[in-house]
This record gives sequence, C-alpha cells and structure tokens, in this order.
Amino acid sequence: MFFVVAAAIAALGVAAGAAFAQTAAQKSMIDAAKAQGAVGEQADGYLGFRVPASDAALTQAVQTTNTARREAYARSAQAAGDGATTEAAAARMFQTQLLPRINTGQWYRNAQGQWVQR
Repeated sequence: MFFVVAAAIAALGVAAGAAFAQTAAQKSMIDAAKAQGAVGEQADGYLGFRVPASDAALTQAVQTTNTARREAYARSAQAAGDGATTEAAAARMFQTQLLPRINTGQWYRNAQGQWVQR
C-alpha cells in the first residue's frame, strides 16, 4: 500500500516537473501536434513523432519535454527505493497518468511499438 501511495505522489511530481520544463508556447505547440496526429505519447513514457518533423521548434519542444520527463522518472525511481529503474518508472507513468489523458482521435505508441489512435 505504501508503494502505491508513494508511486502516485511521485507520478504527480513527474507530471509537474515536465510541465515546468516547457514553456507555454512549447506546450501549445505539442498540444497542436498531438491534435494533428504528428506527435503522440509512447508506452516508454516519452513523446514521439508519429510522422517525421520538419519544424525545428516542435522538435526542440519535444526534446525539452522528454529531457524533463527523463529527469523526473529518474527521481521517481530513486524515491521508490526498491531498485526500480528509470524505465520502469516511465512505463508506470505512461500507464497511470499519460494513457488515461490521451484524447479521442489522438495517437499513442503502445508497448508493441505500434501507433494506435484512441
């Protein structure tokens, strides 16, 4: 039970950390790209390009967000203290926080590597 509560608290921290790392303009750009189907969440906890990106600003926004997420996942894994890996923390975040927030019509990459439209 303690681990579940700790993981939930850590997940909220991960979401907040990623949000603080990106500017409002970057978030808006990513949200628009998600709505257009160019960018989606991935089962590994990071954003990915469903179609090749030609916009350098969008690429930078995705990289900034993914860097912040990587750091937050590492902190979450360390806080769990049970030998959890960054990758496990990222996958858990995808399942518990990111996947439920994907809107109808948006795309995500599942654990098998396939892009799926919700």
